[in-house]
Amino acid sequence: MSQEIRQCVIAGGAGGVGGMFADLLEGSGIEVCIIDINPPSVRRQFKKCDITVPTPQAKDMIQKADMVMLALPENAALQAVKVVGSLMKPDSLLAHTLSVQSPIFKRIHALGLPFESIGLNPMFAPSLSIAGRPVAVIVQNDGPKGSHLIQMILDWKGRPVLLEAEEHDQLAAAMQALTHAAILTFGLALAELDVDIAKLSSLAPPPHATMLALLARISSGTPEVYWDVQSVNHQAMTARATLAEAVGSLDESVRDKSVFIELLRKSREVFGNEIALYQDLCTSIFEGPIAPKEGKHSQTNHPG
Repeated sequence: MSQEIRQCVIAGGAGGVGGMFADLLEGSGIEVCIIDINPPSVRRQFKKCDITVPTPQAKDMIQKADMVMLALPENAALQAVKVVGSLMKPDSLLAHTLSVQSPIFKRIHALGLPFESIGLNPMFAPSLSIAGRPVAVIVQNDGPKGSHLIQMILDWKGRPVLLEAEEHDQLAAAMQALTHAAILTFGLALAELDVDIAKLSSLAPPPHATMLALLARISSGTPEVYWDVQSVNHQAMTARATLAEAVGSLDESVRDKSVFIELLRKSREVFGNEIALYQDLCTSIFEGPIAPKEGKHSQTNHPG
């Protein structure tokens, strides 16, 4: 039984995250094949089909693969698990790149799939380099191929962070659902205020310009990606409700200066011993002038 990954099938490999992993794996000498309804942007072995209804050629590729990666939206991945699981060889590895881990974790457990399985959630846009950036790693059924994959992430200079499925989803609700909700509600509020964006841009101090930049990134991104973040994670609703309550608390606090000061203290305590790190990060972000530059910019299909 080989402990290494030599052949990999990536379902959804024409997308941003799947394409990123295809490039990284090929760079490590692994033979990669893409199964997708759309052709990949980079020329590589490719079979066009719906992964939930694989063609005979796609089935053959899955049966031979040492690893099958599902780089798909949540609903598609949940549908694909049973089909793919029935074709994979017993000593292979099932990997998936979902932004919410608990549902597929439960699905794999319910199906009683016998092989190794691991979840990967890169916490950055796939257009960026993996070097120095975190990848959430959720090991469900461990083994040598999963260890090989984690080692490759280290070899690519990525930072694997091992988590449990529920723990991942709780953190994702704070890191992604809450963050995106705060930025989108900021945009909705701006729309209601009906301000002149040209004048706003000419005057915007660094915090506001940064918020505008984040709003531009998210509101111009792939809607389905951000929909998944808000709708699939069962803890996202709690994050949004907490955000709404926090706005109400802020509104109440302006009636009493001591209450407002307490609100700032409570917000500051979130950081614990990490506050200096983030104070320095803010300083480094704001060191130079923050203003929009002319030119074309690529969009992301990852909820970064």
